[in-house]
Amino acid sequence: MDLEDQANVNRLAETSGTDGMVVLLGQPDANSAGLFAETVTRGDPTWAGPLAGVPLGLPVYHVLEPEIKAQMDGDLYDEHVGLMELSADVDEIIKWVAFYREGDS
Repeated sequence: MDLEDQANVNRLAETSGTDGMVVLLGQPDANSAGLFAETVTRGDPTWAGPLAGVPLGLPVYHVLEPEIKAQMDGDLYDEHVGLMELSADVDEIIKWVAFYREGDS
């Protein structure tokens, strides 16, 4: 998550509050998905961005999670996400996003 994205998330959280805010990720690998999930839940672990030390505790999901996929139009999902679903390590991505969403340590 680049610094501009962190600033946007932080601004939205400050101006609108975090109630009802959900983060939906689309990173194609577990490492980046985990890092981004950690950033919006516990704060930027690199201490480089606006969310350094800012644990927003936002619920975070990945577009590959079954509960997200089930809410999307199947044809659109296949068109925009289908190739990633076939080539990504879906279980590993889901594992890390859920780890941060559920607050496990």
